[in-house]
Amino acid sequence: MEILRHVVVLVHLVGFAILFGAWVVEAVGKHRITRLMNWGLAIAGLAGLILAAPWGLTYEPNYMKIGVKLIILVVIGALLGIGAGRQRKTGSVPGAIFWSIGALTFANAAIAVLWR
Repeated sequence: MEILRHVVVLVHLVGFAILFGAWVVEAVGKHRITRLMNWGLAIAGLAGLILAAPWGLTYEPNYMKIGVKLIILVVIGALLGIGAGRQRKTGSVPGAIFWSIGALTFANAAIAVLWR
């Protein structure tokens, strides 16, 4: 059971890496929302929800931390959707939306590592 949990953690980290990596590439380039960002968010979100289930744990999960991370995930998803819509309509993503996606993604990773 512990090995399965570690595999899900790995998938969760890969989802974060896809989202943040795609964002960094676009931050250096044209500041666009890509399909890869959506896939990274979906992978990280699904794996995170699986990790939130209290299976195979010897301790009580930190539900406050899980809730905060879920709220940030939903906000990132909303920003990706709004940004993609604006990108389709006008050809560009507003700077505030684009930079907020990166900042919130980084904040979500920081919460995961630093909040114990």
